[in-house]
Amino acid sequence: MGASLSSNGSSIGPGLGDIPESCVACVFLHLTPPEICNLARLNRAFRGAASSDSVWEAKLPRNYQDLLDLVPPPERHHRSLSKKDIFALLSRPLPFDHGHKVGVALQEVWLDRVTGKVCMSISAKAMVITGIDDRRYWNWIPTEESRFHTVAYLQQIWWFEVDGEVSFPFPADIYTLSFRLHLGRFSKRLGRRVCNYDHTHGWDIKPVKFEFSTSDGQQASCECCLDETEIDDTYGNHKRGYWVDYKVGEFIVSGSEPTTQVRFSMKQIDCTHSKGGLCVDAVFIVPSDLRERKRRGILK
Repeated sequence: MGASLSSNGSSIGPGLGDIPESCVACVFLHLTPPEICNLARLNRAFRGAASSDSVWEAKLPRNYQDLLDLVPPPERHHRSLSKKDIFALLSRPLPFDHGHKVGVALQEVWLDRVTGKVCMSISAKAMVITGIDDRRYWNWIPTEESRFHTVAYLQQIWWFEVDGEVSFPFPADIYTLSFRLHLGRFSKRLGRRVCNYDHTHGWDIKPVKFEFSTSDGQQASCECCLDETEIDDTYGNHKRGYWVDYKVGEFIVSGSEPTTQVRFSMKQIDCTHSKGGLCVDAVFIVPSDLRERKRRGILK
């Protein structure tokens, strides 16, 4: 017992700085990227482990090379990047499939900063919208409330139909597809957000049908009245004035599919009444567990 005491009676033991870097790296394999970055500030061993390629490769999806191929040519120096830098690069939205709009992001993919899972969004401008070129029916509205900075606004139409598709090498996971919509036209007045519902009508008469199908035969569909007066747990007595994510369904990607094609649509083609006053922002495809955790406020 006396051998463990110094001559002045104080006990001397190992500290955090004495933990081998390899042991710290093993612990980091079970932590999230934000947790790893925070712990890197403690000492040299933690900082070294937080830069280890083995740690960050475990946080990347297996097909992260497919995502690197989307990086614009000026930034394609990823052969010399560490795995930590690659994770940081892929955590930023990467535009792909520009179509005819050179330099304009119509679809984006990125890694969630906490889980490292692949998320995707498809702009309304990448979809086929009935009557979109006729200003009597539709307008494009610039806004900072969309990640694409533009949304499609419907004034009035009888035949409402929005279609789109995407092909992408999704990593193995269960994904949720949803449409992001807003009832009413919004703007800022004297620094405050205001909504105008002059054109909002017809969405309480018949439901909108959402559906999607995948290249391997999976399908999902649902119907929903967009303008309903029933009490909603999230949006109060109605959904006007809010961005609402309408979940269409889930699909499963196994590791055997190199590329998955997803076709999706929303429509209300009952021509007995007109409808209008709706903003269409984007379609989101995100891992189902990530969407649920964000909905409950666990992830930001």
